Amino acid sequence: MTVPSTPPHPTLLPPPMLTSTTPGTWAYDTMSRRIEADILARLEEENSEELATPEYANAALQIASLRKEIRESAVIRPVQGVQDPDIADWDSLVSSLPPSTTYLTAPWLTAEFYVYRRVLEAFDYFNPSSPTHKFDPFVKQKRAGLISSASSAEALLGRIVKLKKDDSGLQVALLSALWGNKMDLSIWPADSDGSVDVFTSIVENAVNNLLWDDTPTLIPSMLTSSPCSVHIIVDNAGFELVTDLALADYLIASGVASTVTFQLKGHPTFVSDAMESDLLETVEHFSKLGGSHPNCAAAGERWSKYLVEGKWICREDYYWCQPFPMWKMSAKATSSLKDADYCFVKGDANYRRLLGDCAWDYVNDR
Repeated sequence: MTVPSTPPHPTLLPPPMLTSTTPGTWAYDTMSRRIEADILARLEEENSEELATPEYANAALQIASLRKEIRESAVIRPVQGVQDPDIADWDSLVSSLPPSTTYLTAPWLTAEFYVYRRVLEAFDYFNPSSPTHKFDPFVKQKRAGLISSASSAEALLGRIVKLKKDDSGLQVALLSALWGNKMDLSIWPADSDGSVDVFTSIVENAVNNLLWDDTPTLIPSMLTSSPCSVHIIVDNAGFELVTDLALADYLIASGVASTVTFQLKGHPTFVSDAMESDLLETVEHFSKLGGSHPNCAAAGERWSKYLVEGKWICREDYYWCQPFPMWKMSAKATSSLKDADYCFVKGDANYRRLLGDCAWDYVNDR
């Protein structure tokens, strides 16, 4: 088979991207109300002590100004920050928008990511001489999610480490990462010996609400090509990240994978999205747990070892904080994924990237 030197060009262009101009849609509610009245209001409340200090005075003013812009659906302006490492990407993106594009008329995904990038601008996030340098305004929410995750994770982590390297074991590990705390552990006894009957019940229960299931193709491929290189494009911190780590734990411990690479956000965005610092904090937090959470503590110790041994790899990229579709992935992000044999894509924002967040005809576009 001859491999083409350049990827083929599509014969048809995708439809226009979704905007936030239609009342009654989730996009409209997000950009006309939710992101301003819920998300940014909570940001101000949770960081009220910091924002009341002289060091954060400018950030407080800029967040208030940003909220006003969104309420009024103002025209989107360029991101400010000449030395910021991602400024060229944002300059190109904003300049590509039609003149007088507003928060509502801009592509929905663009407008959402733009708001979070403006939050970083408000905190002078990339300026090493600023007192607010590298301040994560969402870290309190993420830490609250981390602390509360142990109780839900304890039972899962005690079970997943016992799964075997076979079809049933891999499928249950994958479904656990997909469903998280919605997995019915009541039909998965802690002392299960991996009997077929037990796993059949677990799988049947977990696949009921899947729109599509390609695991019958995926699982044999992964098992026959093991040990393989797996990448996980991570979405949220907190319990969802713990389920990603649990899957990665199984993949390494079972020998299905030789390495697992976590593709993480390059800066805070979308409130709960995970950066490398969030992953490392999760591992450290779990490794220090004990008492009523022995499975979490044991998992944390294993995870720490995987990181030291290079079996787990963390890679951050600004691409994951930007609204570009997958077919316009940056050269750096593309290069970072080249060693992946299999890639698991997590989260709604990444799903929207895969589809370009376009106004597809959900009946006829297949």
